[in-house]
Amino acid sequence: MTRPDLTLVIPTYNERDCLDRLLERIFRVADDHRMHVQVIVVDDNSRDGTGDRAEEWARSGRVHVIHRPDKLGLGSAVLDGFALATSDVVGVMDADLSHPPDLLPLLYATMVGGDLDIVVASRYIPHAGTRNFPLRRLALSRIACWLARPITPVRDATSGFFLVRRERLNSFRTSVRGFKIGLELFVRARPKRVAEVGYVFVGRAAGDSKMTVREGLTFLRQLAALYLSAVFQSPARPGHLIVSARPDSRATVSAAGRIGA
Repeated sequence: MTRPDLTLVIPTYNERDCLDRLLERIFRVADDHRMHVQVIVVDDNSRDGTGDRAEEWARSGRVHVIHRPDKLGLGSAVLDGFALATSDVVGVMDADLSHPPDLLPLLYATMVGGDLDIVVASRYIPHAGTRNFPLRRLALSRIACWLARPITPVRDATSGFFLVRRERLNSFRTSVRGFKIGLELFVRARPKRVAEVGYVFVGRAAGDSKMTVREGLTFLRQLAALYLSAVFQSPARPGHLIVSARPDSRATVSAAGRIGA
């Protein structure tokens, strides 16, 4: 079996309405750019048949499904998916169509061409933004990212759409199983070079948001632990690049160094 260029982990809970469209778009984009992409769907016992629908896709050989017995947390779902990945580059994206699969080739090219450890799809850099995102949630997201700035240069530290080199996961250790596993990686995986690629986040059109008050409190506890870790370990701050995806789909770099167009 051909080793994939990229393994995408997609956690799901009651996302049957979106899953077909998402996977169709992922594989269409991958085929257009001659990328071999494998998808790992991690389903937390969805009641709407998401897991069964994912199993139908698994017959193609391009999708693998992990069935979990209950809602065990978004972070742990991502880590369970990472454990099965065989590609050198692994990624995460949401199942609700808020993250555009069309951005995957640019994220991957930025990672490989720039010899980077992590590439983040970012809402909060030039030529990026949000659409159909409730004002209250946008405000909370911006505040959370601002609170994380002292421990990571990433502008969108709460992004759930990113790629990471699998070798960076070998020494990655965390007890956090909750909402923002990306922030843990940005700090604890000790990346040397990271980049942010701009995109427009589109609020979900179907299903229910997974953000809750409980998840918000979990984030604050997580952030406090990361601050404490930073005080005692003093990890080196990684190099940081910003790649702005303009409307004509060309990439521009706004930092020291060059990643190509």
